[in-house]
Amino acid sequence: MFRAVTDASGSLLIAASIATDHLMTFEGKFSDSLVVDQLDKLSVSFLVNDLEVRRGGCAGNISFGLGVLGLNPVLVGAVGEDFADYRSWLERHGVNCDHIHVSPTKHTARFVCTNDETMAQIASFYPGAMSESREIELKPIVDAEGDPAYVLIGPDDPEGMLRHTEECRQRGYKFVADPSQQLAFGDGDLIRQLIDGADILITNEYESHVIEKKTGWTSDDVQKRVRLQVTTLGADGVRIEGTDQELIEVPACKDVTPVEPTGVGDAFRAGFLAALGWELSLERAAQVGCVLAAYVVETVGPQEYTFTPAEFLDRLRGSYGDEAADEVGAHIK
Repeated sequence: MFRAVTDASGSLLIAASIATDHLMTFEGKFSDSLVVDQLDKLSVSFLVNDLEVRRGGCAGNISFGLGVLGLNPVLVGAVGEDFADYRSWLERHGVNCDHIHVSPTKHTARFVCTNDETMAQIASFYPGAMSESREIELKPIVDAEGDPAYVLIGPDDPEGMLRHTEECRQRGYKFVADPSQQLAFGDGDLIRQLIDGADILITNEYESHVIEKKTGWTSDDVQKRVRLQVTTLGADGVRIEGTDQELIEVPACKDVTPVEPTGVGDAFRAGFLAALGWELSLERAAQVGCVLAAYVVETVGPQEYTFTPAEFLDRLRGSYGDEAADEVGAHIK
């Protein structure tokens, strides 16, 4: 874990799902077992050759990444009483778990995912205790931890996401809208409420099109409702745009050997927010996010990566130059 040389400019509240991930790999292509004109009668199974049980959930993954980079994010979410080992892991990596809601009756959420050799995924998600995140109020957390630099509101119980988003608007907390997986299930009205007024909207390219289709908004309409739109483009890097922001395009980190994609987007968000906490530029924030994401895609599991500060800065330098490494290096060691 890094030690921050400078403090972040305010607390970072990470409100999203907390879950365990059960990750499997199929040595073949899902598409070879699917008959397009018979999908309404779909009944298939895949023999997998391994099983990895990992800590996950978007809030857990993002908070872990921030902690590894030397920040102390505040984890906001709901878990079951089976969370003790996971809590200990996060706290050892710098995550503030003091404000987690513990359900007395439900298990911690669980994500079950199988990847094929092309990195296609088939997954399911059991929400469990996550449904109780709607019971969490942000103000008592802010009273205890100080005014937030940002509240990231990621995929979670929809009612909880709406409550946190509305509270941010009412109380003037800057928030990052990260609806992610909930876009597939949410209707246009839900999505509009989750995005409107965000300081930053983060999606991948596919998700940005889902937003436009479901809300009926054009890309210009979306940008009028948020200050910045950050779009991850996979192997093509990141695009940052806004009504009053000159277009920024950052290429992906170099020399990446992909192994397993789960949690890559969460790692990008952690690196991006960490750099904003250090008050670096948007370009630097995207670069830090891309480097952290590279470590995750090269590892099975979203919280299994390790590196030293020197290794991280060397990789940053190799992809983005000496100036980038020197600026980031001033904040960590």
